[in-house]
Amino acid sequence: MFCDQCGTETQPGYNVCPKCGKVLAWPTAPLAQSRLSRHLRTVGTLWMVVGALWLIPSIIFMILGGIAHLAIPGTDAVARELGPFVLMLIGWSFLLVGAGGVCVGWGLIQHQPWARMTAIVLGVLILFHPPFGTALGIYTLWVLLADEGGLEYRRTARAV
Repeated sequence: MFCDQCGTETQPGYNVCPKCGKVLAWPTAPLAQSRLSRHLRTVGTLWMVVGALWLIPSIIFMILGGIAHLAIPGTDAVARELGPFVLMLIGWSFLLVGAGGVCVGWGLIQHQPWARMTAIVLGVLILFHPPFGTALGIYTLWVLLADEGGLEYRRTARAV
């Protein structure tokens, strides 16, 4: 290190420059961040991306549900009614999951009080969707279930 006034090289641990007597201000070590504060924005962003990706098949299934009656032969009335209904039901289910993922991601980034518990529940449910869902579920649970994570999240949720 060097004195910023006279340029003399100083030894680590010196608080005063030996040549000019200027008080030296050493850079302090950065404060250690918790796991939650380091990873919360990343988890929120990943949930928003996954939610947006669930919206793509949702739209596809809803479009297919709207035009499926054209592909089903006219003699089978049950299939003409049930086929589009099932496709629309799947599309709406995917839409619900996708919108939920986007909302949870936004809630985590904004430190909303409800978002932590909702993300934990969704993290457990998404564990059964390998490989990316499993990875996101494990990462979500690792970040949000830390020993100090619950207390810190509640503290930051109140501050916002």
